[in-house]
Amino acid sequence: MVDMQRSVLRKRVAVTGASGLIGSALVRSLRADGHDVLRLVRRPARTADEVEWDPKRLHVDAAGLVGVDAVVHLAGAGVGERRWNEEYKKEIRDSRVLGTTAIARALASLADPPEALVCGTALGFYGDTGTRAVDESAPAGAGFLPSVCVEWEAAAAPAEEAGIRVTYARTGLVVAREGGAWGRLFPIFRAGLGGRMGDGRQYWSYISLHDEVAALRHLVDTPSLSGPVNLTAPEPVTNREVTAAMGRVLRRPTLFAVPAPALKLVLGDFAQDVLGSQRVLPGRLLETGFDFAFPTIEDSIRAASR
Repeated sequence: MVDMQRSVLRKRVAVTGASGLIGSALVRSLRADGHDVLRLVRRPARTADEVEWDPKRLHVDAAGLVGVDAVVHLAGAGVGERRWNEEYKKEIRDSRVLGTTAIARALASLADPPEALVCGTALGFYGDTGTRAVDESAPAGAGFLPSVCVEWEAAAAPAEEAGIRVTYARTGLVVAREGGAWGRLFPIFRAGLGGRMGDGRQYWSYISLHDEVAALRHLVDTPSLSGPVNLTAPEPVTNREVTAAMGRVLRRPTLFAVPAPALKLVLGDFAQDVLGSQRVLPGRLLETGFDFAFPTIEDSIRAASR
């Protein structure tokens, strides 16, 4: 009876990447609603709510995951944290593929595995879609990030084979002032130095931090969802439209365009993805009744700037 009440009223959720932008917001949200949260840490566990893991060694303290109802796996080296070179591209790939492999194997080894694994991946799966709108039925694109995403999702196979419901949360650009790509944009635009990137015609598929957390919880709580789910707002916009919205919300001029050669110099290979276009739609979120609190780019920027 107690176990039944726990599964209905309160869940035990393990989170990797719990100190990151999305992970920390997710942990706060779950705990605020009375759920038990375990954080996976890359050092010996110090408290009862920590579980040790070392993704590079494919090690997870599986005993610490006994009794969890769901795992949300968000860990991975930031794609926009550093200039891309071959060494950092290897770190991006390894942190995702090895980490997912470690989690999937650990969960599969449990006598009573959790119901759900939400594996955070990325819209980079689709590559450059130009002006073409795509949903979860679209195939993988070409290039470095699509190839990483394919390997990343395939690494969760042991969990699927163990009967765990696995969803792949393909997340867009998260609009937040605390971190991520948008965390870098806010100070620039507040200083009046913001502007379009390249010609500004490329589509950006974004999601507010609030809706990102709510969508991850929707994936945990919706038994009918498995496989890829796009976590992005319903209306992708061009970089020109993002620039204009930032200027309106922050009441700053947006006169300083950043030419493509300058982006390539600063960002290395990552510039291809900043200048590329992704017009991605959240088909499966909408089909399962997810309600966006901040559906437009201006809504999302205002929410982040409060």
